[in-house]
Amino acid sequence: MRATAWYEYIAVVFGIASVWFSRKENILVYPVGLVNTTIYVYLSLEGHLLGEAAVNLYYTAMSIYGWVLWSRKDNRKVPILHITRSSYKEWGGQLLFFGCFFTVIFFCLHFLKKEFAPGALPAADAFASASAFTGMWLMARKKLESWYWWIITNIASIPLYFSKGYVFTSFYYLVLLFLAIYGLSSWRQKLQAHAKENSHIGPGVDG
Repeated sequence: MRATAWYEYIAVVFGIASVWFSRKENILVYPVGLVNTTIYVYLSLEGHLLGEAAVNLYYTAMSIYGWVLWSRKDNRKVPILHITRSSYKEWGGQLLFFGCFFTVIFFCLHFLKKEFAPGALPAADAFASASAFTGMWLMARKKLESWYWWIITNIASIPLYFSKGYVFTSFYYLVLLFLAIYGLSSWRQKLQAHAKENSHIGPGVDG
């Protein structure tokens, strides 16, 4: 903990705040998250952790993409994007998305480990990175299943970062794990409330 840099503390605080805002479906998730990802890109490059650097670069790009999607509103100034569940077809797409990224990241880290990523654990890094890529992609589209992928990412990241000496970041992912479980529960409740509201509106409109 004494070896933790001051900017890592800042990144952790902003990361926790970002997940908190995402649980509340608040668009501040993205600008706050950008502070976190930018710092972690620097931390990862500083520690020669190319897998983690790639993840956070991707987070940065997807944060901008998600910010744009969440900002869109209709003529009544109501957000266009709503929380939805994935269909079986979309689940298949998610698994394919995960599998492709896992394969690419694993082989990149495996062959570049000695020269460019001495701190990498190819299989573990690829698993955590690919699940995070999938979670971020789904979060931008407000898919409930994004939380499942975040839970997987956090579980994988806790021992991964601890083994690399980032103790405070490992604890950070433990906190994120609990927040992800809380976020999943919160989005489920919102989805159920929205469905119930539509079921009440439906008959009145039909009549």
